[in-house]
This record gives sequence, C-alpha cells and structure tokens, in this order.
Amino acid sequence: MAQLTDYLKNTLSPYHAVRYAADVLLEAGFEKLDFTKDFDLKKKGRYFCVPYPTALFAFTVSDGSGSGIHIACAHTDSPTFRIKACADMKTAGIRKLNVEPYGGMLKKTWFDRPLGAAGTVMVRSDNPYKPKTVIFETGEPWFIIPSLAPHMDREIEERKLDPQKELLPIYALSNEGESDEEFFISAIADKIGVKKEDVLDYDLSLYLCEEPVYCGINKEFLLASRIDNIASVAALTEGIMDGCSCDDNDLSIIALFDNEEIGSRTKQGADSNILNLIIDKIFASDLYKEKNKLTAIAGTKILSVDGAHGVHPNYPEKADETAKAYMGKGVVFKTSASQRYVTDPQMGAVLVALCEKNKIEFSRQANRSGAPGGQTLGPIISSYLPVPAADLGVPMLGMHSVKETMCIKDYEALLKLMKVWL
Repeated sequence: MAQLTDYLKNTLSPYHAVRYAADVLLEAGFEKLDFTKDFDLKKKGRYFCVPYPTALFAFTVSDGSGSGIHIACAHTDSPTFRIKACADMKTAGIRKLNVEPYGGMLKKTWFDRPLGAAGTVMVRSDNPYKPKTVIFETGEPWFIIPSLAPHMDREIEERKLDPQKELLPIYALSNEGESDEEFFISAIADKIGVKKEDVLDYDLSLYLCEEPVYCGINKEFLLASRIDNIASVAALTEGIMDGCSCDDNDLSIIALFDNEEIGSRTKQGADSNILNLIIDKIFASDLYKEKNKLTAIAGTKILSVDGAHGVHPNYPEKADETAKAYMGKGVVFKTSASQRYVTDPQMGAVLVALCEKNKIEFSRQANRSGAPGGQTLGPIISSYLPVPAADLGVPMLGMHSVKETMCIKDYEALLKLMKVWL
C-alpha cells in the first residue's frame, strides 16, 4: 500500500500522476488494457487503461452477482504555471522563462520558492506520426519567481499582480558570448540526452521542489503541494485495489480526469465522452455481451471526489452558518442549491448510511450564501451519465496555494469510504 505522501512526491504533473497510479496498479496485479483494442475481460478481473497520457480509468469486475456500477472520479491536475512555447526571455543580464497561470491559483504563494519543471517532452523519431514521448522532470530547482522588495513598491501587497510581467521565473545568468537561441530547449535536451533539434514540443509546468511535511504538535496536519486533488487520486487508486465489490454493484470504476482546474472541456477532461466510451468498451466485451448497458446504467451511482473548503480559524465568517466542514472531522459531503455540488438526497442518504454502518466520520457542508465556490467534476459527469451522484472530499486550508494544508485523519476517513464504495 502506497502512502499519501508517496503519491504527492511522485505526481509532479498530471503525466507523473497517471504514470505513478499505473505503476501502483500494475504492482497490485491489475492488467493494463489497450484502449485502441477490444477489452478481453474475466469475472473478478482487475484492469486499467490510459487512453490519454494524463487520464486513467481502472475497474474491477465482480463475480456477476451485482447489478449496477459504482463510479468514483477525481482529477490529476492542480493549479500551476504552464511554460509557453518559445519561452526564452532575457532582461538585465538574467534569463527568464515565459509562463502563464493554469487554474485559479494563489499567485503570491509562488514567490521566492525553489521550483522545477515537469511534464512531457516530445522527441523526434523515425516516424513523424509517432514521436517519442519522454516523461520529464528537472529533478532539482531550476527556477525562482523573485518578489519585489516593498521598498520599491509600497502598494505591492494590495494591488493585483500582472502575471506577464511579475510572475516570470528566472533560471540563469545571460553570460556574454552564449547563444540566446532556444536556451531553454537546449537545457531540456541536455537533461534527457538528445540533440536540441530533436526536441519537437513539450507540455511542461512548474512544481515546488519541497517534499510534504507533517506539522503541528501532534503531527495532525499535512502541508504539501497538490493535495487538491492528488489526495483524491490516492484514495481512489488505493480504494479500488482494496475494494470490497459489494453486492450492490457488478462493476467498480475509478476515473482520473485531467483539466478540471480549467473547466474540464478537453478530450481527457470530464466534460467529454471518454467515460462513456470506457463503459461502452466494457459492455462490448464477450463477458458483458449478454448484459444490457442501459439497465446497468440505471443502477449506477457516481461519487465526485475533490477537496472541500475547511473552516478557516482566521476567517470563520467565510463558512456557512450551520453546514460547516471542520478539519479533523472526517470526509465532507458537499451540497449546493445551484448544483455546483451535485449531491442529491438519494446519494446523501446512501453515504450517511454507509458511514454510520462502517464507523466512518463525516460532516455535511454547504457554501455560505452569496459565495458560490468552485465547480467540481460532479455536475459535469452526471450530465453525461444522468444517475444519482454526490460530491465529497477532504477539507483543507489554503486551497490552490503552492502549499495546501489538510488533516491526515480526514484522508484516512476518505480512504476507508472508498474501500467500502469500490
């Protein structure tokens, strides 16, 4: 069993998140399926496929006694800075990199930190239609986003930052006589051992070069990057490996999507037909050819697993008057009149009953009226699969900061629920 900190250390980008989850599943005896081919399935089989490099779907087949499908979804991406194409810049004798914010990040938390870059690099091969893919990471701090001293701008704490000017990382001195042409590409090529001209493209983002740490007198808190939403990725992956495949379901599926932080409207995002395609391929297999997909969908239930806003001790007035997500009180079930959280009464009742039966601590949360909060995977997925669904997750502080805070006790409650559900 991999620990949450193992996931956080090894998921520097969505590409890394999928690779690590795949490695964990393979080690647990799951079989990797080729998305481009027919699925050959067996009763009590354990499978996964990676239709895109940043999205993974795993499922387990029961002995055939169940009826519906239990699905749990999370996302592999987190707010960060994406490195643009043609990113080389130079000012005042210092080389900079052109980047852009990805997702609704707390930008000021990225100042003056040791940063690396991770993602994928596409390298030339003999076949132009099939370039070589390299999962890339610098492995050490290459970048710093330096802040401006308050002596030089007395208003800097109050005013809005200009990301195109003030949030560009520096990474080298510009020494006299050095070529300015594609300096960053040359550094990537040197790192992976190829020629500069063979680097055809990349998808890279910044990450914090600091490992997760436990904090507090009793070490109750975990401080780390990407808790949103790698904590959910970890709980789902570990959950499906140890799941009980209860009598209610014939199939258990986890769906790890990308691009939730920017709206999910991509081929690998939840606002696509990819989950339906996976289910279609399962029901097209010989094992399921005698079963009716539409009947199975009618018995399906979905969990959207993402972070929740914990009650902030310095801003308690930001929480709802009654439906509060306290840190250390277990998994949080989220509701919203606007359906930004999709929990319906049927699924709310199911989750409460499951937690009570299995002695899992939980709480109920709604956003304070007038504060809509962020939208999750739940409303998107249930629009493609119109079945009972719920939004839930672990409460955290500093959501979308470069370092977020959670209570490890809450993750343990979520993990226990995922093992019951899957």
